Amino acid sequence: MNEEYDVIVLGTGLTTLGESASITPLDDLYKRFNLPGSPPESMGRGRDWNVDLIPKFLMANGQLVKMLLYTEVTRYLDFKVIEGSYVYKKGKIYKVPSTEKEALASNLLGFMEKNRFRKLLQRVSLYDENDPTTWDGIDPKNTTMKGVYEKFGLGKDVIDFTGHALALYRTDDYLDQPCLESLNRIKLYSESLARYGKSPYLYPLYGLGELPQGFARLSAIYGGTYMLNKPIEEIIMENGQVVGVKSEGEIARCKQLICDPSYVSDRVKKVGQVVRVICIMSHPIKSIADVNSCQIIIPQNQVNRKSDIYICMISYAHNVAAQGKYIAIISTTVETNDPESEIQPALDLLEPVEQKFVCISDQYAPVDVGTESQVFISRTYDATTHFETTCDDIKDIYRRMMGVEFDFEEMKRKQNDIFGDDAPNEPSK
Repeated sequence: MNEEYDVIVLGTGLTTLGESASITPLDDLYKRFNLPGSPPESMGRGRDWNVDLIPKFLMANGQLVKMLLYTEVTRYLDFKVIEGSYVYKKGKIYKVPSTEKEALASNLLGFMEKNRFRKLLQRVSLYDENDPTTWDGIDPKNTTMKGVYEKFGLGKDVIDFTGHALALYRTDDYLDQPCLESLNRIKLYSESLARYGKSPYLYPLYGLGELPQGFARLSAIYGGTYMLNKPIEEIIMENGQVVGVKSEGEIARCKQLICDPSYVSDRVKKVGQVVRVICIMSHPIKSIADVNSCQIIIPQNQVNRKSDIYICMISYAHNVAAQGKYIAIISTTVETNDPESEIQPALDLLEPVEQKFVCISDQYAPVDVGTESQVFISRTYDATTHFETTCDDIKDIYRRMMGVEFDFEEMKRKQNDIFGDDAPNEPSK
């Protein structure tokens, strides 16, 4: 270990490793949450369970999938398409319409709204920020998203699911901001859905624990070193700058360090809390009983909140649960002194629940950009059930470390230089 490295990454580098772990067997999940006894026999074999404490889906055409494809990590992973994307409205669950055909058939929309929403989707599909002829009076840098909705005459409920279930915003702050980011998000959702048809989301077989394993294998090919079960005793600083990490009396020296907030409590600040509830069930969600996996978003305005509530459900179909079992995880940003009551609307959709595990986590963010200390700290995972905000954090760390923006096209060119022009393996269905 007494060597010098360019960069040392502690944990996954993304977020608190313990909180983002995949737990197997099921007995370990019971122990982690201090539940007495062992899982009942009705839960099946403990080894059949791989429970992600913070599950997140991958957008099929999103940033993380591009990173996995361009770095060839997909050669070590198998993905399965999530079977549906839904939104909550007035106590009921509806499929999220994201194509013109779905818009016209959806029960979520009134007769007049269907045509208006269809026109919005048409405009978004044609929209090119670099081609003013596609703007139709919508200036990407000056027109607010509220202005876009007004232009198409969309009502409050349609705005709710467009902003929260398609553009995947957590709050309504985006309404008063320039519309470019929102239009690109809606376009990303539609393009991701078009890739596989059922939903825009993917999830790895056997859970998210496969992702760091895939990166570990690839890193080894490029000369990276992985050290497992190494307790961190101290981060060594000299003249305000990181020079190494001490573990078990040995020091690994480095020029830069990447870590999550759990390693540097003196360099982060608390920015909020997230409540998560893992629910084990013997049935799919009642009102959408024909799917083995899905995401449901409960927009803030539907339940008089400031932030959305998320439900993601996976099952034995993803090799993360025993045969016939389902895992649903509810998450939201804490807004009151009674976090469990805040997720009750989501729990009502899942009943009956065989066993639930409740976790309330603090959220942290770095207090500085890290350019002076060369210690680059990620943010804690948020309540969302997709990886897009996490990828924004990765790109932010890259910019802070390298001094330039992360460029997907440059990454693709390097991938072609290494592997040739053959396209990397697509995630399987």
